[in-house]
Amino acid sequence: MKKIIRFIAVGATALTLLPAHAQTVASAVDKPRVEMKTSLGSIVIELDPVAAPKSVANFLEYVKSGFYDGTVYHRVIKGFMAQGGGFDKTLKQKETRAPIMNEGEAAEKAGLKNDRGTISMARTGDPHSATAQFYINYKDNTMLDASSAKNNMPPPCKVENPPAQCKQYGWGYTAFGRVVQGMDIVDKMAEVPTGAGGMFPSDVPQTQIVIEKVTLLTKK
Repeated sequence: MKKIIRFIAVGATALTLLPAHAQTVASAVDKPRVEMKTSLGSIVIELDPVAAPKSVANFLEYVKSGFYDGTVYHRVIKGFMAQGGGFDKTLKQKETRAPIMNEGEAAEKAGLKNDRGTISMARTGDPHSATAQFYINYKDNTMLDASSAKNNMPPPCKVENPPAQCKQYGWGYTAFGRVVQGMDIVDKMAEVPTGAGGMFPSDVPQTQIVIEKVTLLTKK
């Protein structure tokens, strides 16, 4: 069970040498978009492979394979986040590929944090355990950012040579894109009554919110 709580940029000089249309094409390539069709409506998400390259590549592999089609949002907490992408309609967890490295700190330094409307990788207490599950933030969840995680590490970990058990602290959660269309649909998810379901004691939408299909959009 994956829970989120247990809780080379181009040089400016080089860029100016590109013609305007080339800059537009480069921008389009840098930030691909996907459309996530859900039972409540469609959401368009713009990904940022500069800020979080491993997370974006990982997410797109799942998109291209059709992994997300027919999965559900299994954990929705109003005012916090909506999490999905790992369980089918029977709330059975799907088999995933190997987990990826946490990129929370690098993404935050690139300006992508757990702000309202951003999509981030869900994980367990192991900072490098993210696979397919993601969540969309309902508000600016600064406590999920790497900087906050570092500031709130236990005192024994705030030393030059911390003990081995400190490796799990100070990472935060990796934001890798943001909703650019359909945030009203995400907000609508939070209005669905929640309760127990499957292995979860709470926060499961009692009317299923199904991810019908996720498609990589073609740039025009």
